[in-house]
Amino acid sequence: MIELTHLQKVVDRTTLIDIEALTAVSGQVTAVTGLIEPHKTTFMELLTGQALPTAGTVRLDGLDPARQREAFARRVGVLPPANGLYERQTVRQNLTFYCDLYGLAHGRADDILQQVGLQDQTNVRAEDLAPGLARRLAFGRAILHRPAILLLADPFAGCDRASVELLGRLIGQAAEAGTAVLLISNDAARILPLCQMVYGLENGRIAQQFQPQARETQETLTFKIPARMEGKVVLVNPADILYATTEDGRTFLCTGDGRIPTHLTLTEVEERLSRSGFFRAHRSYLVNLQQIKEVIAYTRNSYTLILDNGGRGERIEIPLSKGAARELRELLDY
Repeated sequence: MIELTHLQKVVDRTTLIDIEALTAVSGQVTAVTGLIEPHKTTFMELLTGQALPTAGTVRLDGLDPARQREAFARRVGVLPPANGLYERQTVRQNLTFYCDLYGLAHGRADDILQQVGLQDQTNVRAEDLAPGLARRLAFGRAILHRPAILLLADPFAGCDRASVELLGRLIGQAAEAGTAVLLISNDAARILPLCQMVYGLENGRIAQQFQPQARETQETLTFKIPARMEGKVVLVNPADILYATTEDGRTFLCTGDGRIPTHLTLTEVEERLSRSGFFRAHRSYLVNLQQIKEVIAYTRNSYTLILDNGGRGERIEIPLSKGAARELRELLDY
């Protein structure tokens, strides 16, 4: 289990981390979202013992990561934001090196290669791997020694769809086997389906705590956007909305099937969609974050969002204001 208690980290008179209590238990996947730099790096340094708390304690499986380094290394598996592979060594050599450190037979490396789908890449140098395959290898290194705890920072960074699906399955299997898994990521669309508990942080402090399944059930049962059309009221599922916009004083909900007028103002729509992953890209546009495909910077002050319309019709371009572009970069951590 992971336990953070009265944890604070102050750097240059700035409080970067201030967590009263955070727990990740065995057999579950827990996520920490909302951390941006420098809070994110500081949080990882505290968890891995590379930095000492200003106040409070960090305990992983009862261990102090800063003072019990050897025991920590044997009980905890870490996937850092960057892969940290030995680029000039082969895929298998990257794992057998750690087998030697942990006193494991080299056959364990072959087992891991099978699990992460790299058995056909055994003799390929790490530097020649595609980004998704490199991430698989780094994950394989993290689970090599069968740790009781997994710390996974941005586990799907650089991954293609196949790698996301495979790693997601392996993360779930690790939890089912009794591992305490902590994900540190802002990739909500990919990590929330895996989690039993989520801590949302703002400026290094816990702003919310929830169970995704319970919240999703509640919102699915009770939450729709009404739109009045020709003597009837249409109830629109937020997941079907690509974006909402205002034109000539009217608000429209834009879906893959067309535009639906609503009697609500754009601000009222934004309030109702505040927990459903929508983002004010421009004063006249509210965008579904899950539908953003590309962010294009034409100049230093000119940005455009390209939305994924599921292959239906022309691509959708949405203006992105300079201030919103900065907020989106911090939110999605790109």
